[in-house]
Amino acid sequence: MKRPSIFITGAAAGIGRAAALHFSRQGWFVGAFDVDEVGLAGLKAELGECVTGKLDVCDYAAWVTALESFFVAAGGRLDVLLNNAGILASGPYENTPIERHHLIVDINIKGVMNGCHAALPWLQRTPRSRVINMASASAIYGQPSLATYSATKFAVRGLTEALDLEWQQFGIRVMSVWPLFVQTAMVDGMDAKSISALGVKLTAQDVANVIWQAAMHDGRPKVHWPVGLQSKLFQQTSKYSPEWLNRFINFHIAARH
Repeated sequence: MKRPSIFITGAAAGIGRAAALHFSRQGWFVGAFDVDEVGLAGLKAELGECVTGKLDVCDYAAWVTALESFFVAAGGRLDVLLNNAGILASGPYENTPIERHHLIVDINIKGVMNGCHAALPWLQRTPRSRVINMASASAIYGQPSLATYSATKFAVRGLTEALDLEWQQFGIRVMSVWPLFVQTAMVDGMDAKSISALGVKLTAQDVANVIWQAAMHDGRPKVHWPVGLQSKLFQQTSKYSPEWLNRFINFHIAARH
């Protein structure tokens, strides 16, 4: 198979679904994986030729099996791994059961670690391959009411930066995409002041467009890809403003009064 391929987690809905449809329209072979088998069935009907499958990103053995079968189905190539699966909890930190905090860490951090580790042998066999990890603008400064989610995105940021340097020797680029709030089911019922202060201005397609740009980028290395004007402004401001100012801004945007 000559056409490039992409393996997407959390593909049954939201950003993952939009990315799967976008890459398919561009002629890519798509592997769509999720725990939501009903959502995957609907996506498969839209995609046509593709591979779909149930995948719990916390299960490393399941990763190995899924990637191996996908690599064969894709004609012996894995051009892009999109680590998109993620969950959150919002509201005061102490009001969320500790088990939920642990699950957020398991899916958002360990799931990404599992994917990167399990995919490396297949990425190495594909020239100019890359990993795209879904991070968030909450990786710029820790977010009140989204504390654990924000912490996991800081971890994704750090892992992305480190592996991008490590895997240069293999010709593999590792990047992350940073949206702010996106119009998906993930933000339904969110209990965070920042969502009312900043609004939900991005669509899943907006994010998919930036994922596509990252996948196609062939210039100087660019690790982090903010999505939308707000994310770009926050990212740039945080680089040059003093810590006290970053804290002040985030407190007044996101902290409860």
